[in-house]
Amino acid sequence: MSSESKAMFTPIKGSRTFEEVSDQIKKLIFDGVFKPGDKLLPETELAQQFNVGRQSIREALRILELSGFITIQKGGGGGAVIKDTISSTISRLFLDAFQMEKITIEELTVARFEIEKTVLKYAIANADETDLKRLQENVDDACKKIEANINVIDENIHFHNLLARASKNHLFIIVVEAVTTAVRHFMRQLGPDAEFSDDKKWYNENIIQSKTTLAYHREILSAVIEKNLNKAVDTLENHLQEVKNRLQPFAR
Repeated sequence: MSSESKAMFTPIKGSRTFEEVSDQIKKLIFDGVFKPGDKLLPETELAQQFNVGRQSIREALRILELSGFITIQKGGGGGAVIKDTISSTISRLFLDAFQMEKITIEELTVARFEIEKTVLKYAIANADETDLKRLQENVDDACKKIEANINVIDENIHFHNLLARASKNHLFIIVVEAVTTAVRHFMRQLGPDAEFSDDKKWYNENIIQSKTTLAYHREILSAVIEKNLNKAVDTLENHLQEVKNRLQPFAR
């Protein structure tokens, strides 16, 4: 729904006006009045409807942007736009917490296994044909890139995010994406991607590891299709143990 000039906000009377402004806008987002892609009214019109100064509007918009509810676009046609960036914001916060709180690779692996084990249970129960197709396409895309000696960190991470989406539980999606953001961060620090010409008969270490990951993902997908939870969980455990071993350079 695009924003219109008609009044849709309640004038603010409290002392912390910018908080009340941001709260009202968030409520309209939660209620579905504003959807991703919708533009908010210009600052001047927002200030008039809320009956507050433009500085309070700017502060409220800054809070909403930092929280991942909106993005501020520059230029003549710019302004505040509703954008679904909450998941990425949570992921960044998780990564910051991971580094600040000195979370160990062992703790990350244990928590990840327990979370994704539960995700597998619901993915097996709730995955539809579209979910299975997306998972298969992910595996196929990773295979093609590996054959071309291209590293597939993003594809491998996305496989786990697709499993979370197949669970049909939005909280699982957010949590898994936050955890895999930390994993992707460390994977990218293990070393630069290397590519070799077609006449080379060997792969670099990253490609070998990617092939190992792909084998695990194939087996997990097969288990999901077969609705074999025990097989899926056992494979996941072996897979995450192998990932933990690769992340040992970051162990504290």
